[in-house]
Amino acid sequence: MGIVLATLVVVSLAALLGGALGLAAVIFRVEGDPLVERIDAILPQTQCGQCGFPGCKAYASAIAEGRAEINLCPPGGEAGVRALADLLGREFKPLAGDGADKPKTIAHIDEQQCIGCTLCIQACPVDAIAGAAKQLHAVVPQLCTGCELCMSPCPVECIHMQAVPAARPWPYPVFALKQENA
Repeated sequence: MGIVLATLVVVSLAALLGGALGLAAVIFRVEGDPLVERIDAILPQTQCGQCGFPGCKAYASAIAEGRAEINLCPPGGEAGVRALADLLGREFKPLAGDGADKPKTIAHIDEQQCIGCTLCIQACPVDAIAGAAKQLHAVVPQLCTGCELCMSPCPVECIHMQAVPAARPWPYPVFALKQENA
């Protein structure tokens, strides 16, 4: 009888505390800043840190609070700065640094030099590098954002950035299809 009573007391207490925590979560819920969310949606989500912040969300918060300029994101390029200027009603500024829009690049791993250390895999914020310890690594071009974070940890310097080739036009003639009247 004592075990049943103790179990009922513990279960009742757990239910009461769980309900109190659930109610507190609803009452004291903190909404995110919608401006930060809109700024973050414009940023390229490379999480590269080239802006001086640990990620795109932190940079978006700094912009919304007025602690950072809108022109610090090289992967976003001039188009990103223009979109941020339009959203915030600020004047357009050229990219910080040399002011030039960097060409889009992706990482390339030299197969002859790669030792399979996995340091580049650990450094990649978007998981664009595939491989295993002591095996050749490869970059998945569709995932690579060109943030260059994989280059510095590589002990043999086998990672190089390559320009993304412009889309080639369709090499064959294109003819318009005519509909037949029946």
